[in-house]
Amino acid sequence: MPSRKNLPLVRQQLDNTLARFDSVFDLAPPPRGWIRAIRNALGMNGRQLAERLGLTQQSVARMEKDETTGALTIKTLRRAAEGLDAVLVYGIVPRESLETMVHDRARLIAGKRMERVGQTMALENQELGPEENEEILLGLIEDLVEKMPSNFWDAT
Repeated sequence: MPSRKNLPLVRQQLDNTLARFDSVFDLAPPPRGWIRAIRNALGMNGRQLAERLGLTQQSVARMEKDETTGALTIKTLRRAAEGLDAVLVYGIVPRESLETMVHDRARLIAGKRMERVGQTMALENQELGPEENEEILLGLIEDLVEKMPSNFWDAT
């Protein structure tokens, strides 16, 4: 794991790489799966793909079914891609930038801390105004993002 001080740079570099995949959110897999869709588009039947993979036709049918249910392993999917003269592209793409995820999490943690402190201050008639609260909240967020305590992603 990179040192805490390098995390902003690591997040930025990974965010830049992941930005190339923004279009995948609009991409839905074919209803019968990628293997069958590509096989059919190539005019290849199940027996022919099975021969290319050194499998039975039933194994290919099972592979295609498993893909649609999510039960196909990455290893098997890679093998099928090779049999189709294709490349398996695999990745985990966050719905929003990593930097946004970290700041959202910091805002949640800071908000909860402010809530607890605010209740205590209200009981002691020492409440702060909205501008002061916002200033403190932003400072807490900045501090949390900078220091990233080890419990940052623990359940709250």
